[in-house]
Amino acid sequence: MSNPPVSNVPDAWIPHNREDGEHVGWIVPDGEGFVTVDLLGRQRIAEPVDWMVAEEAMDGLGIGYLADIYAFRAAPDDWVRVRIVEVSTDGITVKEDDFGDVAADLPQYRLPFPASDDLRLIQDAPGQVRNQFG
Repeated sequence: MSNPPVSNVPDAWIPHNREDGEHVGWIVPDGEGFVTVDLLGRQRIAEPVDWMVAEEAMDGLGIGYLADIYAFRAAPDDWVRVRIVEVSTDGITVKEDDFGDVAADLPQYRLPFPASDDLRLIQDAPGQVRNQFG
């Protein structure tokens, strides 16, 4: 599997694929060490580590976190329950959570890459998170 095209990623970011070919993010030089960046463009290791530790962290990451439930700040005091629909370096698309109702036609939001703090795991939302079903 080849690395996906990257248009908004700095040249210093080194694409990292797991052994099975799954692209899971980037390893980024930082001083004498390296940090890891996930597919949302977020740093996953706070402090620089050596290359092997960074690779192990990325290999263990997978992409399962993309299936988690998130909260998106649609307006200053309006957090909405969403799921990630698409992720690329060109942007991130989230959709208001339809709770498995494939017939539900709910709003989608296009976010820039890397993701800002306007997209958080639902448990990390700073306030009430609304959804279309109550």
